Amino acid sequence: MAISKTSFGITEKGEQASLYSLTNHSGTKLVVSDFGAVWVNLYVRDKTGKIRDVVLGYDKLEHYEHTEAFFGAIVGRSANRIEHAAFTLNGKEYSLQDNENGNNLHSGPNGYESRMWEVKQMDEAKNAVTFAIDSPDGDQGFPGNLHMEVTYRLTDDNRVSIRYKGTCDQDTVVNMTNHSYFNLEGHDQGSILNHVLWIDADSFTPVADSKSIPTGEIRKVAGTPMNFNTPKKIGADIQDTYEQLTFTGGYDHNYVLKHGGQGVRKIATLYAPSSGIEMEVETDCVGVQFYAGNFISGPRGKHQVEYQPRCGACLETQYFPNAINTPEFPSPVLKAGDTYESTTIYHFA
Repeated sequence: MAISKTSFGITEKGEQASLYSLTNHSGTKLVVSDFGAVWVNLYVRDKTGKIRDVVLGYDKLEHYEHTEAFFGAIVGRSANRIEHAAFTLNGKEYSLQDNENGNNLHSGPNGYESRMWEVKQMDEAKNAVTFAIDSPDGDQGFPGNLHMEVTYRLTDDNRVSIRYKGTCDQDTVVNMTNHSYFNLEGHDQGSILNHVLWIDADSFTPVADSKSIPTGEIRKVAGTPMNFNTPKKIGADIQDTYEQLTFTGGYDHNYVLKHGGQGVRKIATLYAPSSGIEMEVETDCVGVQFYAGNFISGPRGKHQVEYQPRCGACLETQYFPNAINTPEFPSPVLKAGDTYESTTIYHFA
């Protein structure tokens, strides 16, 4: 196993960005950057032995600086949506930036995915790299000085582990996730509607309307097109007239994991029959946002590929959307002095 470092260019602020390539004994290669701690590439073998890059992204640093697609992004301080871009904590109201339909999405335009992270450690023995960022009190509108670390690790059995660890000096909201888009036929192979998905969830959190804020209800998936308890193709029901799908133009919903918060457990599988590549997802999070890439757009991706809607699928492990404003949901509040820890593992076979 080995870690190599190469230049990724200079940011608009004059900062040197780099790429870190982690390779295991089977030839799988994970590429991440200290800009945004973004996941840029994953090269893995298909059933014929051909190597495919199975995550969407860009060749150029400038595209990561300006994209709104969140390809490969580490999202913080709070992933997903916060209604009215505001919340109350300990009796005090905090205002965030409204950047989507009157709400705050992924903490606003100045997210952690668009900043330089410090490389805290390169551990060749574990084939891991740790990035760190300091987010000051009031940053993005959130209280407290937050120190966050993210460790990417590639194992010899093709597990990509993402581990988050952070502390804050005030009570605050923390809900970290990775926003990678996966296409297990290859980032340049078009639609993911033939991918087969299984999610270990009996329920999901329905949204009120096209603004995608949950109503607070926990609704059973049984008897609805939202049901992935039995593996099925993503495209099987995506055009259904079920109200939840029409609100969001397809799947973009939080699933309530059966064993969420009870340690790292297998919670989903994604499989591409044509390539034979399967991805298992393990996490200790309480929820996973399944997004079918309904509105993918923006600059051309790697190798000048023009990414189209539904050419990548996201499985974002996290707290439920708008949890800070929904008392019946698990709380995303990190208490002052406590440690935020979360692990998600993507296993490729």
